[in-house]
Amino acid sequence: MRSNKVYESAEAAVADIGSGATLLVGGFGLCGIPMALIQALRDRGVSDLVCVSNNCGVDDWGLGILLQTRQIRKMISSYVGENKTFERQFLNGELEVELVPQGTLAERIRAGGAGIPAFYTATGVGTSVAEGKEVRAFDGREYVLERAITGDFALIKGWKADKLGNVIYHETERNFNPVMATAAKVTIVEVEELVEPGDLDPNFIHTPSIYVHRIVVHPNPIKRIERRTVRPRPQT
Repeated sequence: MRSNKVYESAEAAVADIGSGATLLVGGFGLCGIPMALIQALRDRGVSDLVCVSNNCGVDDWGLGILLQTRQIRKMISSYVGENKTFERQFLNGELEVELVPQGTLAERIRAGGAGIPAFYTATGVGTSVAEGKEVRAFDGREYVLERAITGDFALIKGWKADKLGNVIYHETERNFNPVMATAAKVTIVEVEELVEPGDLDPNFIHTPSIYVHRIVVHPNPIKRIERRTVRPRPQT
């Protein structure tokens, strides 16, 4: 059985992503990032992109490679360190940045996927995060109104998928990927292994096929470590 969701290449899967699109890009640091899809998007040369992601990779990996080619106009993120290109473009006024508390970012995306237009949260009240936003008191405590986030496309990194589009993530790769997969008009999933329908235990499926529109197989991807640390050798 073959689903028409399966694409022959990352290039084919992103072929209709145009300039100005809003992208939800999974990952946390360098873990669980859809690198093959990002590279294919870089090679297409589209520009003026709005990218929603926990962070922007590093200078030469993850979304950082789209910064190098100046294809990103705006980043909506919760963490912006580890990337000198990001820093330079932001300070020079070449990159628009919306900094969002990490839990709020996750909930804004989850709300978008659930069809909830906005919600109140206490996070950010009294800070620059709340500037220009509605603040309302509930039971004696103030909350700021946050709008949901949705995207034109979601670029997702999974571990295994079946040909219908049911997806399993591997350990920490199950970070922003599951919520982002629900919140875009078109969800494109890059996986390391593709199996037949029925081969995955339904009890362990993280993203059901109803949310997935395209699947690309990228076996044996390079998995870089953002900060390599080594435990000191015990003294003998």
